[in-house]
Amino acid sequence: MKKVIINTEKAPAAIGPYSQAVIAGNLLFTSGQIPLDPATGELISNDIKLATERVLENIKAILEKAGTSFDKVVKTTVFVSDMNNFAQVNEVYSRYFTENQPARSCVEAKLPKGALVEIEVSAIVD
Repeated sequence: MKKVIINTEKAPAAIGPYSQAVIAGNLLFTSGQIPLDPATGELISNDIKLATERVLENIKAILEKAGTSFDKVVKTTVFVSDMNNFAQVNEVYSRYFTENQPARSCVEAKLPKGALVEIEVSAIVD
């Protein structure tokens, strides 16, 4: 099985020794995305809804580069710095996953750069 590295300038560059995403067979695995603006590298950290939207827009860019989309996502993992923000994260998340929602886990954790939210996804690539 061949491994294909996915990289797009429409999502933030990796801030460590990892790829934005990897395709293995017909599955895409993204690295966790925090709310970094891809144009400036600046962290959106003062508004959980804006931060979640930025994360999901970054994921959207990676999915598009890999030739897939949100409707092909089968699993997500959501990390929040404060579980009290989960309802607001979920409000934004539900705009991106409107039908046939993927399986999901949510964990409270200390996140890189003090981010409020981080999300990773696994998706089918046709």
